[in-house]
Amino acid sequence: MLLLGAHCLDTGGIPMAARRAGRGGMRALQIFTAIPKYYNDKVGVKPDRVTRFREALAAAEIDPAHVVVHAGYVLNCATPDEEKWARAAAGLAKELERSTALGVGGVCFHPGAATDGDRDAACARVAEAMRRALQAVPDGTTRLLIENTAGAGTTIGRTPEEIAAILGALPPVLRARAGYGLDTCHLFASGYAIAESREAQRAVLDAFEQAIGAPPAFFHLNDSEGAQGSNRDRHMCIGEGKIGAAAFGWLLQDARAQGVPLILETPQEREDVGEDDDTPDPWDVRAIALLTSLAAA
Repeated sequence: MLLLGAHCLDTGGIPMAARRAGRGGMRALQIFTAIPKYYNDKVGVKPDRVTRFREALAAAEIDPAHVVVHAGYVLNCATPDEEKWARAAAGLAKELERSTALGVGGVCFHPGAATDGDRDAACARVAEAMRRALQAVPDGTTRLLIENTAGAGTTIGRTPEEIAAILGALPPVLRARAGYGLDTCHLFASGYAIAESREAQRAVLDAFEQAIGAPPAFFHLNDSEGAQGSNRDRHMCIGEGKIGAAAFGWLLQDARAQGVPLILETPQEREDVGEDDDTPDPWDVRAIALLTSLAAA
């Protein structure tokens, strides 16, 4: 079963994001639980917000296990700066706490940048931040999921080996509560030949699965404005970028795309909507129709 969805606008609150996804016929959803430009290391989630969100998901017929929360963009858990790392680690733990309260399937996050150039030490710092978060929130089934990066500058998490090093450094008792997901734009921008052929794309997915020991827990479906290997994290609508539509058909026909959230993070036709407007974005609806047809081709 293909669990197609999108990161829907949460204008009016996260229950409205769920309603927009439901009206768009989506089976998965991605949200923010707090403003992603901040650490949010002291921001909680109120019980009434949890109730309203769960009710909206039920009405939309979206399983909470198929919801992904995207952590804040500022959480650099790889940094050697002790003060910034402490805040990032606290922010990651608080995000896991909020997401666990909401009952979602996973929290995805960008691991950050090794600003001192020591990539091995950076991977160890990310693993330590994950360990602290998972131990601080011992209950629940919400998983902590690393998202691969586009490889710009000193960011880590571009290669299977780096993601494997982070996850492999976790205590074995916590490993089942952690995983990773793959963003198609990030893969392509990092230089992986996912648009070359079905076989080349399968080899890329195989490399990640073999190095890490597990398949991805989610996919972000984004076309790319930049060329392969450009390291540019610029998303485009499916079929309108350098990846092209065909590659998404190959991905959706791969067994690893079955049963995991497949989330669009592509441009929206309507950036501003009313708080009580639960209409799905037309470009998201169009993309899901296109992806459905590609999967069936």
